[in-house]
Amino acid sequence: MKILVIGDSCIDEFIYCDIERICPEAPVPVLKPIRSQQNPGMASNVVTNLKALGVKVDLVTNTSQIKKTRYVDIRSGQMAMRVDKNDKCDPIQSLASTGKAMPYYIVKNSNHDAIIISDYCKGFLKTYDIQQIAEIANCPVFLDTKKQLGEWCKDINFIKINEFEHKKNFETIPNYPNLVDKLIITRGSKGCEHKNKLYPVPKVPIKDVSGAGDTFLAGLVVEYLKNNNIEQAIKFANKCATKVVQKRGVTTL
Repeated sequence: MKILVIGDSCIDEFIYCDIERICPEAPVPVLKPIRSQQNPGMASNVVTNLKALGVKVDLVTNTSQIKKTRYVDIRSGQMAMRVDKNDKCDPIQSLASTGKAMPYYIVKNSNHDAIIISDYCKGFLKTYDIQQIAEIANCPVFLDTKKQLGEWCKDINFIKINEFEHKKNFETIPNYPNLVDKLIITRGSKGCEHKNKLYPVPKVPIKDVSGAGDTFLAGLVVEYLKNNNIEQAIKFANKCATKVVQKRGVTTL
Protein backbone atom coordinates (compact mmCIF):
# COMPACT_ATOMS: atom_id res chain seq x y z
CA MET A 1 0.00 0.00 0.00
CA LYS A 2 1.37 3.40 -1.01
CA ILE A 3 -0.25 6.75 -0.28
CA LEU A 4 0.55 10.30 -1.42
CA VAL A 5 -0.03 13.07 1.13
CA ILE A 6 -0.21 16.70 -0.04
CA GLY A 7 -0.63 19.62 2.35
CA ASP A 8 0.71 22.07 4.89
CA SER A 9 3.08 20.83 7.60
CA CYS A 10 4.32 22.31 10.84
CA ILE A 11 6.24 21.54 14.01
CA ASP A 12 4.02 20.90 17.04
CA GLU A 13 5.88 21.94 20.17
CA PHE A 14 4.63 21.31 23.71
CA ILE A 15 6.29 23.11 26.61
CA TYR A 16 5.12 21.61 29.89
CA CYS A 17 5.24 24.17 32.68
CA ASP A 18 4.88 24.43 36.43
CA ILE A 19 2.07 26.92 37.04
CA GLU A 20 1.65 27.88 40.68
CA ARG A 21 0.66 31.55 40.76
CA ILE A 22 -0.79 34.50 38.91
CA CYS A 23 1.52 37.31 37.77
CA PRO A 24 1.23 40.39 40.05
CA GLU A 25 1.56 42.76 37.06
CA ALA A 26 -1.34 41.28 35.07
CA PRO A 27 -4.03 38.58 35.46
CA VAL A 28 -1.99 35.90 33.67
CA PRO A 29 -0.32 32.74 34.95
CA VAL A 30 3.41 32.57 35.59
CA LEU A 31 4.87 29.72 33.52
CA LYS A 32 8.00 27.86 34.60
CA PRO A 33 9.06 25.52 31.76
CA ILE A 34 9.95 22.00 32.93
CA ARG A 35 10.32 20.03 29.72
CA SER A 36 9.48 20.28 26.02
CA GLN A 37 8.53 17.94 23.21
CA GLN A 38 8.36 18.41 19.42
CA ASN A 39 6.45 16.40 16.81
CA PRO A 40 5.83 16.77 13.08
CA GLY A 41 2.37 18.31 12.71
CA MET A 42 -0.55 18.77 10.30
CA ALA A 43 0.15 16.91 7.01
CA SER A 44 3.37 15.50 8.47
CA ASN A 45 1.39 14.10 11.39
CA VAL A 46 -0.88 12.30 8.92
CA VAL A 47 2.27 10.80 7.41
CA THR A 48 3.56 9.68 10.81
CA ASN A 49 0.28 7.90 11.53
CA LEU A 50 0.23 6.25 8.10
CA LYS A 51 3.74 4.93 8.62
CA ALA A 52 2.72 3.61 12.04
CA LEU A 53 0.04 1.62 10.22
CA GLY A 54 2.68 0.09 7.96
CA VAL A 55 2.04 2.18 4.85
CA LYS A 56 4.58 3.59 2.40
CA VAL A 57 4.08 7.33 2.08
CA ASP A 58 5.24 10.15 -0.20
CA LEU A 59 4.79 13.69 1.09
CA VAL A 60 4.49 16.94 -0.86
CA THR A 61 4.58 19.83 1.60
CA ASN A 62 5.96 23.28 2.35
CA THR A 63 9.67 23.79 2.92
CA SER A 64 9.28 26.83 5.18
CA GLN A 65 8.82 26.04 8.85
CA ILE A 66 5.56 26.72 10.69
CA LYS A 67 5.67 26.15 14.44
CA LYS A 68 2.79 25.85 16.91
CA THR A 69 4.00 26.12 20.51
CA ARG A 70 1.61 25.13 23.26
CA TYR A 71 2.35 25.96 26.91
CA VAL A 72 0.72 23.34 29.10
CA ASP A 73 0.28 23.00 32.86
CA ILE A 74 2.25 19.87 33.71
CA ARG A 75 -0.15 18.81 36.48
CA SER A 76 -3.59 19.35 34.98
CA GLY A 77 -2.70 19.05 31.30
CA GLN A 78 -4.59 22.30 30.61
CA MET A 79 -3.19 24.55 27.89
CA ALA A 80 -2.36 28.03 29.18
CA MET A 81 -1.28 29.59 25.89
CA ARG A 82 -0.51 28.80 22.25
CA VAL A 83 1.93 30.76 20.10
CA ASP A 84 1.99 30.26 16.31
CA LYS A 85 5.18 31.26 14.49
CA ASN A 86 5.39 31.75 10.70
CA ASP A 87 1.71 30.91 10.34
CA LYS A 88 1.78 31.18 6.53
CA CYS A 89 3.82 29.26 3.97
CA ASP A 90 4.70 29.54 0.30
CA PRO A 91 2.26 28.05 -2.24
CA ILE A 92 2.74 24.62 -3.75
CA GLN A 93 4.05 26.19 -6.98
CA SER A 94 7.14 27.39 -5.09
CA LEU A 95 8.44 23.80 -5.02
CA ALA A 96 9.35 24.11 -8.69
CA SER A 97 12.25 26.38 -7.80
CA THR A 98 13.70 23.81 -5.38
CA GLY A 99 14.38 21.32 -8.15
CA LYS A 100 11.63 18.96 -7.03
CA ALA A 101 9.13 17.55 -9.50
CA MET A 102 5.92 19.56 -9.64
CA PRO A 103 3.13 17.94 -7.61
CA TYR A 104 0.80 17.81 -10.61
CA TYR A 105 3.35 15.69 -12.46
CA ILE A 106 3.63 13.42 -9.42
CA VAL A 107 -0.16 13.02 -9.28
CA LYS A 108 -0.60 12.46 -13.01
CA ASN A 109 2.08 9.78 -13.12
CA SER A 110 1.23 8.40 -9.72
CA ASN A 111 1.23 4.72 -8.79
CA HIS A 112 -0.27 5.50 -5.39
CA ASP A 113 -3.32 3.67 -4.03
CA ALA A 114 -4.80 6.88 -2.59
CA ILE A 115 -4.12 10.61 -2.26
CA ILE A 116 -4.72 12.49 0.98
CA ILE A 117 -5.00 16.27 0.81
CA SER A 118 -4.40 17.67 4.29
CA ASP A 119 -5.24 21.35 3.87
CA TYR A 120 -4.77 23.49 6.96
CA CYS A 121 -5.23 26.74 5.02
CA LYS A 122 -1.72 28.05 5.65
CA GLY A 123 -1.26 29.11 2.02
CA PHE A 124 0.21 25.93 0.52
CA LEU A 125 -2.93 24.96 -1.43
CA LYS A 126 -5.56 27.03 -3.19
CA THR A 127 -8.96 25.67 -4.18
CA TYR A 128 -7.89 25.39 -7.83
CA ASP A 129 -4.82 23.35 -6.78
CA ILE A 130 -7.02 20.86 -4.94
CA GLN A 131 -9.52 20.78 -7.80
CA GLN A 132 -6.80 20.04 -10.35
CA ILE A 133 -5.23 17.32 -8.22
CA ALA A 134 -8.62 15.61 -7.82
CA GLU A 135 -9.40 15.92 -11.55
CA ILE A 136 -6.21 14.19 -12.73
CA ALA A 137 -5.90 11.62 -9.93
CA ASN A 138 -6.24 7.95 -10.93
CA CYS A 139 -6.99 6.76 -7.39
CA PRO A 140 -9.34 7.72 -4.50
CA VAL A 141 -8.79 11.23 -3.12
CA PHE A 142 -9.52 12.10 0.52
CA LEU A 143 -9.74 15.74 1.57
CA ASP A 144 -9.38 17.29 5.03
CA THR A 145 -9.75 21.06 4.66
CA LYS A 146 -10.47 24.23 6.62
CA LYS A 147 -11.75 25.97 3.46
CA GLN A 148 -15.35 26.75 2.60
CA LEU A 149 -16.61 23.85 0.49
CA GLY A 150 -17.88 24.38 -3.04
CA GLU A 151 -17.98 23.07 -6.59
CA TRP A 152 -14.20 22.77 -6.54
CA CYS A 153 -14.63 19.64 -4.36
CA LYS A 154 -16.75 17.78 -6.92
CA ASP A 155 -14.09 15.21 -7.87
CA ILE A 156 -13.04 14.45 -4.28
CA ASN A 157 -14.14 10.99 -3.12
CA PHE A 158 -14.49 11.72 0.60
CA ILE A 159 -14.30 14.98 2.58
CA LYS A 160 -13.43 14.78 6.26
CA ILE A 161 -14.42 17.84 8.32
CA ASN A 162 -14.97 18.40 12.02
CA GLU A 163 -18.13 19.64 13.72
CA PHE A 164 -17.08 23.30 13.75
CA GLU A 165 -16.16 23.20 10.04
CA HIS A 166 -19.49 21.56 9.25
CA LYS A 167 -21.38 24.34 11.02
CA LYS A 168 -19.36 26.91 9.08
CA ASN A 169 -20.39 25.19 5.82
CA PHE A 170 -23.97 24.42 6.87
CA GLU A 171 -25.66 27.14 4.83
CA THR A 172 -23.67 26.55 1.64
CA ILE A 173 -23.70 22.73 1.57
CA PRO A 174 -27.34 22.52 0.30
CA ASN A 175 -26.18 24.40 -2.81
CA TYR A 176 -23.91 21.46 -3.66
CA PRO A 177 -26.00 18.29 -3.22
CA ASN A 178 -23.28 16.18 -4.85
CA LEU A 179 -21.06 16.86 -1.81
CA VAL A 180 -23.45 15.65 0.90
CA ASP A 181 -22.70 11.94 0.56
CA LYS A 182 -18.96 12.65 0.49
CA LEU A 183 -18.94 14.26 3.95
CA ILE A 184 -17.47 12.47 6.93
CA ILE A 185 -18.09 14.69 9.97
CA THR A 186 -16.11 14.05 13.15
CA ARG A 187 -18.17 15.11 16.17
CA GLY A 188 -15.71 14.76 19.02
CA SER A 189 -16.88 12.60 21.92
CA LYS A 190 -20.10 11.80 20.04
CA GLY A 191 -18.24 9.98 17.27
CA CYS A 192 -18.51 10.47 13.52
CA GLU A 193 -21.39 11.08 11.09
CA HIS A 194 -21.73 9.96 7.47
CA LYS A 195 -24.92 10.06 5.38
CA ASN A 196 -26.92 11.08 8.50
CA LYS A 197 -25.75 7.97 10.37
CA LEU A 198 -23.83 8.45 13.61
CA TYR A 199 -20.95 6.11 14.39
CA PRO A 200 -20.48 6.47 18.18
CA VAL A 201 -17.28 6.09 20.17
CA PRO A 202 -16.87 4.80 23.72
CA LYS A 203 -16.54 7.28 26.56
CA VAL A 204 -12.88 7.55 27.55
CA PRO A 205 -10.84 10.02 29.60
CA ILE A 206 -9.72 12.68 27.11
CA LYS A 207 -6.31 14.20 27.83
CA ASP A 208 -5.55 15.95 24.52
CA VAL A 209 -7.31 16.16 21.15
CA SER A 210 -4.32 17.69 19.34
CA GLY A 211 -3.66 15.74 16.16
CA ALA A 212 -6.60 13.37 16.66
CA GLY A 213 -8.13 14.43 13.34
CA ASP A 214 -4.92 13.49 11.53
CA THR A 215 -4.95 10.06 13.19
CA PHE A 216 -8.61 9.58 12.24
CA LEU A 217 -7.86 10.47 8.63
CA ALA A 218 -4.91 8.07 8.40
CA GLY A 219 -6.92 5.19 9.86
CA LEU A 220 -9.88 5.97 7.59
CA VAL A 221 -7.85 5.82 4.38
CA VAL A 222 -5.83 2.73 5.27
CA GLU A 223 -8.88 0.71 6.26
CA TYR A 224 -10.85 1.88 3.21
CA LEU A 225 -8.07 0.73 0.89
CA LYS A 226 -8.02 -2.66 2.59
CA ASN A 227 -11.75 -3.32 2.39
CA ASN A 228 -13.32 -0.73 0.04
CA ASN A 229 -16.00 -0.23 2.72
CA ILE A 230 -16.40 3.29 4.09
CA GLU A 231 -18.52 2.22 7.09
CA GLN A 232 -15.87 -0.22 8.24
CA ALA A 233 -13.22 2.42 7.60
CA ILE A 234 -15.06 4.95 9.79
CA LYS A 235 -15.33 2.46 12.65
CA PHE A 236 -11.60 1.73 12.45
CA ALA A 237 -10.78 5.44 12.27
CA ASN A 238 -12.89 6.04 15.38
CA LYS A 239 -10.87 3.40 17.23
CA CYS A 240 -7.62 5.04 16.14
CA ALA A 241 -8.68 8.51 17.29
CA THR A 242 -10.06 7.15 20.57
CA LYS A 243 -6.62 5.77 21.40
CA VAL A 244 -4.65 8.96 20.82
CA VAL A 245 -6.99 11.36 22.68
CA GLN A 246 -6.21 9.44 25.87
CA LYS A 247 -2.59 10.62 25.71
CA ARG A 248 -1.09 14.06 26.14
CA GLY A 249 0.41 15.98 23.26
CA VAL A 250 0.33 15.01 19.59
CA THR A 251 0.65 11.24 19.75
CA THR A 252 0.49 8.61 17.04
CA LEU A 253 -0.77 5.08 16.82
